[in-house]
Amino acid sequence: MSRAEVLASVDIVALRLAPDVQHLQVLLHRRAREPHLGQWALPGVIVNGSTPDNNLEAAAERALREKAQFVPRYFEQVGTEGNAFRDPRGWSLSTYYLALLDPSSTVEHEQLTFVDLDSLVTRKLLLPFDHNLLVERARERLAAKTVYSSLPLYLLADTFTVLEALGAVQACLGQAVNATSLRKRLERLRELGWIRDTGEKHQPRLGRPQQLYQYTPPGERAFMFDRSLAPEGV
Repeated sequence: MSRAEVLASVDIVALRLAPDVQHLQVLLHRRAREPHLGQWALPGVIVNGSTPDNNLEAAAERALREKAQFVPRYFEQVGTEGNAFRDPRGWSLSTYYLALLDPSSTVEHEQLTFVDLDSLVTRKLLLPFDHNLLVERARERLAAKTVYSSLPLYLLADTFTVLEALGAVQACLGQAVNATSLRKRLERLRELGWIRDTGEKHQPRLGRPQQLYQYTPPGERAFMFDRSLAPEGV
């Protein structure tokens, strides 16, 4: 790459809710070329004059299709990071997206894996380039939107209980929340047609049967509440 060029990429921070419904996991792709050959990194694609994408969203969809190999329930652009040091080849920038996946999403070959989000945020697992930073920024965006939107519900299975919704919200926010406040939110969504009562119940190993709900948003955007979610104890 000549000194006059800037390397541009689109990278994906794809998250799923772990089976225990208590924490989030990030999808990683093993790099097939230098630099950092063989290392785990965020799935992404290069964008330049020879790529087929007409815009950044098309490039993000290509990254999801070719590298992540998942169709997300929700995705949005988070931001752009760039400097002369993040890539050993020289000046580069990355426009990165947050993608929320079905919790049943599983990897089918050795080039993909899911790792705990906290291991990347705390830098216990170091990724190449500045991908740890991109994960942190995407996590911050998700946490900020969790306070006033229905975004965490995209991470749940097709049918879910109130307790599972509580687990998803707390995983996105990174702290405990007031269960009564969340129940009021879910009831509000049910009244407006964003949540459907399936009429079915789930019987846990311990405790009473729990009502099953389904998230049925009318479009691709999350619902925005007029009040912030209360933390636990408030």
